[in-house]
Amino acid sequence: MPEDLHQIALPPHRVWHRGGTRPVLALHCSLAHAGAWSGLAAALHGVTITATDAPGHGRAPDWLPGTDMHALATAQSVAMAESLGLGAKIDLIGHSFGGTVALRIAVERPDLVRSLTLVEPVIFAASKAVAAAAYERFRADHLGFAELVEAGDREAAAALFHGHWGSDDCLSNLPERTRAYMVDRIHLIVAQNPTLLDDAAGILRPGGLEVVDVPVLLIEGADSPAIIDAVHRALALRLPQATRLVVPKAGHMVAITHAAAIAASVQAHLDAA
Repeated sequence: MPEDLHQIALPPHRVWHRGGTRPVLALHCSLAHAGAWSGLAAALHGVTITATDAPGHGRAPDWLPGTDMHALATAQSVAMAESLGLGAKIDLIGHSFGGTVALRIAVERPDLVRSLTLVEPVIFAASKAVAAAAYERFRADHLGFAELVEAGDREAAAALFHGHWGSDDCLSNLPERTRAYMVDRIHLIVAQNPTLLDDAAGILRPGGLEVVDVPVLLIEGADSPAIIDAVHRALALRLPQATRLVVPKAGHMVAITHAAAIAASVQAHLDAA
């Protein structure tokens, strides 16, 4: 992480007091905001959950093109984790992009992490280790989506992205405010590619995941894009204490659409850590 990102202000955030002071930091997926954790937060107990807005999302300032979005999100999350833990380790929950940030923190700052709950962390580069051909096909398709964004066809790009990674509704059927929010931020997906496709941050470096010696719960939807299974297989092979949970009839947005279905497993994971 660049040195100039270590001293950084806390990002905008929401807090849910769920009957205990044990701090949990929750990091949302792309094109969402801190409020995406409302459903899961309501179903947990014995903790205080803080969810932050990632760069360019929610109430956070716009992302500055040309800067390292993943490094900024990580630095802000580290600052929040340090503030919440006051020198002690905390629990991290991350979905999609947020899951990759949580995983990066565990690799770079293991002193901050008590447990990890990763809901489909989209560190696509991991899949190369177990499904190289599938990764190459996925990479080509994902870069094709990026070309739509770079050509200025944001609506088509957002519709394509949502079709693969969003809820069951078509983009055009979403409430106008939600649709506009996603279209306005679709370029942020492309900004993540160096880290997610090529591991520019070195999250997957040799020996890195192997020292993440905390309980890790990997959650995925049974109907999610196939690349997620490959990512989780690769991560489970390297993370010493990884457990996988596959949720029937769920897709990539499982943390939101099936919050009630995963709550008991998340709670048990936290209680055992």
